[in-house]
Amino acid sequence: MRTSRREPLAIAKAHCSFCGQEQGPDLPLIAGEEGHICEECVRLASQVVGSWGRKRAAAKPLQNLLKPAELKEQLDRYIVGQDLAKETLAVAVYNHFKRLGMENENPKMQMGEGDVEIEKSNILLLGPSGTGKTLLASSLAKIVGVPIVIADATTLTQAGYVGDDVESILTRLMDSAEGNRELAEWGIVYIDEIDKLARAGESSHGTRDVSGEGVQQALLKLVEGTRVKLSAKSRKEKSGEPQLDTRNILFIVGGAFAGLEKYLEKRLGTGSKGIGFHVNFSDPGKAYDQLHLFEEVQPDDLRHFGLIPEFIGRFPVITALHDLDEAALVKILTEPRNALVKQYQRLFEFEGVKLDFTPEALTSIAKQAIERGTGARGLRGVMEGLLRKVMYEMPSLESAMGCVVDEDAAKGGKPVSITCSG
Repeated sequence: MRTSRREPLAIAKAHCSFCGQEQGPDLPLIAGEEGHICEECVRLASQVVGSWGRKRAAAKPLQNLLKPAELKEQLDRYIVGQDLAKETLAVAVYNHFKRLGMENENPKMQMGEGDVEIEKSNILLLGPSGTGKTLLASSLAKIVGVPIVIADATTLTQAGYVGDDVESILTRLMDSAEGNRELAEWGIVYIDEIDKLARAGESSHGTRDVSGEGVQQALLKLVEGTRVKLSAKSRKEKSGEPQLDTRNILFIVGGAFAGLEKYLEKRLGTGSKGIGFHVNFSDPGKAYDQLHLFEEVQPDDLRHFGLIPEFIGRFPVITALHDLDEAALVKILTEPRNALVKQYQRLFEFEGVKLDFTPEALTSIAKQAIERGTGARGLRGVMEGLLRKVMYEMPSLESAMGCVVDEDAAKGGKPVSITCSG
């Protein structure tokens, strides 16, 4: 009797449904209902899906791009006056994002003979302290919906010296974009106090100007457009890419440029009779000329001030913010959403007291702020000094009902009084 011998059936090994690799001791697979996937393909799929999400987030600023007139209308809600600066910024930002939109539609488009490559236009803001330079930049970023970094040029030094180097600005931009590299590459960088980088030259002790001209030179490639390796300090980078492309980042720099007036007066005052700039700046009757003097700034004036020509050339859009007059300061006191008068009225409401200002009192407060020479920032100092005694006594007066600040009280002729019930 012969017995039949059966051969054992070969068991097919599981394999990755994406790359086809077979399961083994060193290659575990995740099983699904209809297939398997290996660890390497899971990582790749995660990167692809993450890239889709980042590209969708980066395209959001382009979906509802406002026209220049609409951008200015939005800026009017935050900033009083400065129409020339707001119009210039609105046009520059609109053109910048139109350029990004064209590139986003066809990023790999080959340039032909008839095609024109549009370069970005970085912006240089000039204006005295307290005129709204920083507020303009932050309001723009809020309206457009892109990440923004506001940096201070006085903290920057050349690489290798104590202080922040220019690459640290991009690390902060990446953090502002929460690790979204594509969105960070469309962001806005505002560098304040840029006039403090004016070339000082060699000092009497032969020390290097590491926080002046050296920083200007370090910013050149950054502003023009280059790939910068991010610092290891940035832990929010999600894509694993260690570099950031600055080619599409809009750079805005601003400064008070105190002392620039003498270069403008020298240039405009000789052989320009009838223009109205050859004036005595101590004469209050010529206030208009002094307020709008920065609107006549030319690149050569900035070179005389101490900015190197290469740096000036990276900022083709130069716009000026002028000093604020009494009418503008009165509007700042009352009109914006967070106007100072509204803030103090709310503080008095917490104590059950109604606070009012006469129009003459508001004008007097504006005049005192102008005398302090700190622009709109001087308004809070004047208000604090005016209402300090009242705010000290008011919480102790249970019968306090109202408080009216008139012109005499605003000028210091009499103390601000509180009306009590009974």
